[in-house]
Amino acid sequence: MIKLSLAEIKDVLHAKVLNEKPVEITNTTFDSRKATSGSLFVPLVADHDGHNYIQAAVAEGAIATLWQSDHLAQAPKNVPTIIVSDTLVAYQTLAAYYLTKVAPKVVAISGSNGKTTTKDLVAAIGATTYKTFKTPANFNNEIGVPKTILSMPTDTELLVIEFGMDRPGDLTHLSELVHPDITVLTMIGEAHIEFFKTRAHIADGKMEIINGMKPNGVLIYNGDEPLLQERVNQHPDLQSVTFGLNDHDDFFASEMDMSPVQTTFQTNQSDRRFSIPLTGRYNVANALAAIAVGRQLAIDYDQIALGLQHAPITENRTEWVDGSFGGKILSDVYNSNPTAAKEVLNFFTEVPTDGDHVVVLGDMLELGSVGPKLHASLADSLDPQRIQRVYLVGDIIKALAEQLADKYPADRVKLYANDEKSALVSELKAVLTRDDMLLLKASHGIHLEEVLREIIER
Repeated sequence: MIKLSLAEIKDVLHAKVLNEKPVEITNTTFDSRKATSGSLFVPLVADHDGHNYIQAAVAEGAIATLWQSDHLAQAPKNVPTIIVSDTLVAYQTLAAYYLTKVAPKVVAISGSNGKTTTKDLVAAIGATTYKTFKTPANFNNEIGVPKTILSMPTDTELLVIEFGMDRPGDLTHLSELVHPDITVLTMIGEAHIEFFKTRAHIADGKMEIINGMKPNGVLIYNGDEPLLQERVNQHPDLQSVTFGLNDHDDFFASEMDMSPVQTTFQTNQSDRRFSIPLTGRYNVANALAAIAVGRQLAIDYDQIALGLQHAPITENRTEWVDGSFGGKILSDVYNSNPTAAKEVLNFFTEVPTDGDHVVVLGDMLELGSVGPKLHASLADSLDPQRIQRVYLVGDIIKALAEQLADKYPADRVKLYANDEKSALVSELKAVLTRDDMLLLKASHGIHLEEVLREIIER
C-alpha cells in the first residue's frame, strides 16, 4: 500500500486542484473497474478515453483523479481533481517521485525472451534478504512501469522491474524514469523485428537500458551474444558482468541435470548445486543472470540457492501440466519468437518418453515482412525421428508447413486456421496416448491456452 497525500501530489505535479480537500491516496488505477477505496484514478486517453469513466471509478471507491486540461469542461464536481496537461506524463512523474521517496535498490530486466522468468528468479533470490517487490504479471511498458512503481509498499528495499520494448527509444524512456542500480539483458532474439528490421538494431534498442542507469550501476548481460558484446565494448567505462553457457562467461553452468519439472546445475563461481523449478538450458541461463544479480546484492550462495529452488514462476511460461490423455504437456503459450521456439523444441526432444513427441506450434507475431521466412526456419529443429507429429495453427506458419512437406509424411503434419482450434482439440484427443508427450508453443495472440484448457487433466 502506498501513502501519498493530495497536497503532496499537487506539489509534485505543480498542479491546480479542483474540489480540493485532504485525502490520502493508497493506490492508483487507470481501470475504473479496479478502483477501490483510496484510489487515485488516472484517466488515460487511448482507444477508450478514460475521462468518460470517472463516475464509475468514484462508485468503486476512487477518492481523487488526475484530469487532462483539454477535458476541463467535463471535469467532475464530486471528487478532488488534479489538472495536468497529460495524464500519462503526470502518472510517470508521480511514479518517479514515489520511487525516490521509497528509495529501494532497483534491478531492471529486459531481453527478447526470458525477461519475466528472470524477473521471477531475481525477485525470489532478493526476497531471501530484502523486502522485495516485482513487476506484477508483465506490466512492463510506459503505463505498466509507473503502475508497478506506484504499487510497491512503502517499506520496499528491492524493486525488480521488467522493461518491455516495442520501438527504438522505449528503453531509454523507461531507464530514465527508473534510474536502475543494476540492469539485465537476457538475450537478443527476433521479437519486434517488424519495427527494428535486424537483430543488430534490436541489440541497439536493448542497450538503451543503460542510458538511465545510475553512474555506479552494473550491466549484467548474456555473454554468449556477440551483438551485445560488441556494444558493451563501445562503453569502456561501463561496469559489466556476463552470464551464459560457455566458459568465457563470468557466470557459466556445468553438470546440468534436467527433468520435466526441474533442472539442477553448478556454476564456476560456487561449489553449491542449484535447482530451479524450470526445464531447459535457456532457463539455466536465466538462473545464471539471477545468480549474478544476487551476488551484486551481496546475497550469499546458500540464500541464492534457497530463493531459486522455491521461486514462484509466472503462469504459462514453459510449464509442465498433466494431460487428460494420461501423458505430460509442456505449455509455453504466453509468448514465442524463433529463437525461443528453437530452444524449447530442442529441449522438448531431449525429454524421454515411451511414445511420440507431438508439437502444436502457432504463429509467432510481430515479425513483419520476414515472418514467413523465420517461421520456415523452424524446420531445422523438427526431425521426424525425434518429433513424430506436428500440428500448426495460424496463417504465417503456413510457410513452415510448406517447408516440412518433404520431411514428414502428409498425415504427420496438419495445418489449422486460428478459428479451427476445436477441430485441433478433437484430433489431439483422438491420437494422443498416455505414453505421448505434447508441446504447445505460440504467441499469446494465437490463444493456444484455449487448446490447453480442453486437454489438461481436470
